[in-house]
Amino acid sequence: MISISQCMIVKNEESNIERALTWGKDVVCEQIIIDTGSTDRTVEIAESLGARVFHFDWINDFSAAKNFAIEQAKGQWIVFLDADEYMPPESVKNLKTIVNKVQTDPQLSKKVRALICNLVNVDENMNPQSTYPIMRVIKNDPELRYKGIVHERIEVDIKHIMRSTDLEVVHTGYSATAIAKTNKHERNINMLREALKKNQGDITLKAYLADSLIHRQDDESLREAEEYFRETIENSEDLAFSQLKIKAYIYFLNKYVNDANKRDECERLALKALSEYPENIDFEYFLASVYNYRGKFEKAWDLLKKGEEKLANNGEISDSAYVSADMTMLYGQLILSAQGLADTKNVIFYAMQTLRHNKNRADILPPLIANILNSGKSEDELIETLKTIYDFNNPSELLIIAKAAKDCNATEPAKRIIKIAGEVMNTQ
Repeated sequence: MISISQCMIVKNEESNIERALTWGKDVVCEQIIIDTGSTDRTVEIAESLGARVFHFDWINDFSAAKNFAIEQAKGQWIVFLDADEYMPPESVKNLKTIVNKVQTDPQLSKKVRALICNLVNVDENMNPQSTYPIMRVIKNDPELRYKGIVHERIEVDIKHIMRSTDLEVVHTGYSATAIAKTNKHERNINMLREALKKNQGDITLKAYLADSLIHRQDDESLREAEEYFRETIENSEDLAFSQLKIKAYIYFLNKYVNDANKRDECERLALKALSEYPENIDFEYFLASVYNYRGKFEKAWDLLKKGEEKLANNGEISDSAYVSADMTMLYGQLILSAQGLADTKNVIFYAMQTLRHNKNRADILPPLIANILNSGKSEDELIETLKTIYDFNNPSELLIIAKAAKDCNATEPAKRIIKIAGEVMNTQ
């Protein structure tokens, strides 16, 4: 059986360290913790869970700390996750299977040096916010070492990298609460500014700095971030940090798409982004959103269906950070296109799909009710359809339905739902 070491650098992670050290217990041969100066119970908890803990004097260099960790590892492969990351159980099983397959296959063992996972950023309620491909599993090879003092990375030729939809890493540090608690963006901003003093023209450092500055939300920081993001977008080189360039595009597209005065710029940027990343579903989504706003429903529909087909055929491996994490984004625009095309059947279909993902979407329920009734369905059929999503023994959910029915002028169904809610409350 192939051996896997788990490595991690930490500082004051007592709230995360137990989960960080328990998800992989069944597949790793050792767990190596590099502590950079914790003042809480991080070290105590890690040692109690059997991890090998090493102290490393912090020198404002993440690569130095991570490379020190690698030097302690004895496994043939290394999985390197942060303390606020973990693999779900299914991915843990897949990790073991994939690494064994790579190591024992004569061709793969010579070729593959790193594995790409899907990093899923989640909010406080564990709802996915975005997904990104990220390298988290590497061969224990002396030539594979991290570079960069912050946002460190290992440079591996793409021909030696295997990407799998079966490996997922959940990142909880994306939530607003976690960001506020760790203050890691401020730490990164300071480190990146120092690095830029030595390398003033480094576009990678500028892009990383912009990505950190946008979390401040004050006008001055946003202006600076936008300046660096614009430089990133206009850079014509085949950059190694394509995900950062994609983030720069996404930042402006998100900002412009709902601004009637910026729709021309939004369309220009979406088309420019698609010229560089023609398979990116997120950029297709933003372009389709502009088309919907402009009443070009057929063009929007074709783009959105193209994205839906890509996701269905390729799953999480598709080029999408946002739509793949939250399919209701795509469904919402498909509903708008279907409404514009007077396609009642598809309005109903995609509204149902959206509500199955999130039944609290107050903007989706009224058009669903209206279109079901307009399609010739009876009130009884409407109620039977809604029962597939909502709990009719829950007065709160019934009142949500009643309000939505009232909002779309379905007065009689609204009265009937309120009556049902009253009867339920009387029996409780």
